[in-house]
Amino acid sequence: MLDPFRISVGGRFVETPETFEVLDPATEQVLSWAPDCPADLLDEVIEGARTAQRVWHEDESGRRQALRDVSAVLRAHADALSDILTREQGRILADTRGEIDASAWWLEQVAAMEIPRYVPLDDDGGRVEVRRRPHGVVAAITPWNYPILLAVAKVGPALLVGNTVVVKPSEYTPLTTLRIGELLADVLPPGALTVVSGGGSLGARMTTHPGIDMVSFTGSIPTGVAVARAVAPTLRRVSLELGGNDASIVLADADVDRVVDGVFDSVFEDCGQACIGVKRLYVHADLYDDVVDGLVARAERTRVGSGLDPHSEMGPVNNRAQLDRIIELTEDAARHGARILSGGRRLDRSGYFIPPTIVTGVEEGVRLVDEEQFGPVLPVMPFRDVDDAVARANTGPFGLGGSVWTRDRDRAQQVASRLECGTVWINHHKRVHPAVPFGGLKMSGLGTESGTAGLEEFSSPQAVYDRT
Repeated sequence: MLDPFRISVGGRFVETPETFEVLDPATEQVLSWAPDCPADLLDEVIEGARTAQRVWHEDESGRRQALRDVSAVLRAHADALSDILTREQGRILADTRGEIDASAWWLEQVAAMEIPRYVPLDDDGGRVEVRRRPHGVVAAITPWNYPILLAVAKVGPALLVGNTVVVKPSEYTPLTTLRIGELLADVLPPGALTVVSGGGSLGARMTTHPGIDMVSFTGSIPTGVAVARAVAPTLRRVSLELGGNDASIVLADADVDRVVDGVFDSVFEDCGQACIGVKRLYVHADLYDDVVDGLVARAERTRVGSGLDPHSEMGPVNNRAQLDRIIELTEDAARHGARILSGGRRLDRSGYFIPPTIVTGVEEGVRLVDEEQFGPVLPVMPFRDVDDAVARANTGPFGLGGSVWTRDRDRAQQVASRLECGTVWINHHKRVHPAVPFGGLKMSGLGTESGTAGLEEFSSPQAVYDRT
């Protein structure tokens, strides 16, 4: 069991009157206790962030160096942080260490980005320069699947353009983020970045708090809609990344081995718990049996166990509610005629373990296909006509990501252009980069993270007319 964690506020550590349990998904036992931030402490945190922002936004070179300093802290403590992250989130150590390393690298890349600034007009009437101004204090509310990387994707750009940030991680995975907050107490100016923890009521208070100027949220569609409603009366800025039901289309000329390995890794390396993992697989009928057989073979030889076990290749689902939902969707598919070719049942041991599950015999109209399962279950469906596959991929309210698998680049580009989603990968799935804008269409989100567009999301344009 880990020692209780603390909130660092203005360079001092605060113990809260209430705490809440954080469970290890591999054992279902209490891992530690996290502070439950009360309303008066949240007021203090946000006021401190507002005070700090008045100075923070004036020193661009200092902000860039601060991001590099945060990156160095993550690298220096990567082993300890990845250990905590595996214990609270469930993924294997190699993957959580990869998340910490990727987060450090991400911050370095953001620190080197140019803040947009341009001159659209320079004539006899004067010179106009468009600059970016920070919003002020940003509330970053993050999910439990990639707690650190998804926080960094918000914190890096927000800090760079001059905001201060208050981060609230999911109550399922607050510990690693809190520990990073502790480590940064002597690295960043007080109030520049503060980590608070608590349940849904804390997130609700943050979205309506008068001291918050922008809310950046990653999570479910229902909660995202609630966030949008909460900020609407004040018209404060909001960015929402709300998950997806990514479709992957395998054309008749695709390399079967490449498809099997690429799709399988996209789905199962994080136990299916990635917003941009493949959630539905459409395979041309000529390749269907070979692809299904390959996926089943990979599933059956995957070693499922504690993320701390060096022999494990896939850890547990993060929490009981998510496990129950995955099992519910799989059983519902079976009642509608699905064939469960591998997995499909919770393993008979402590922990939220379900092995990689390959499902056939389903189509649109079944919940496993229509909804985002967010777990290690993949429905695989055949098609003959590409137009039909594209139409099926575009059904539903989601529009986050998609992929096309083929040896024909021109054909791939044609199909990619028809997919209704914010990101399309060709012959792979799930790579993201800090220089590339990321966001969803339809109900998958509002706003953009990463790239120049991401910097613009965390700031507002200011046109300066000069007739000097």
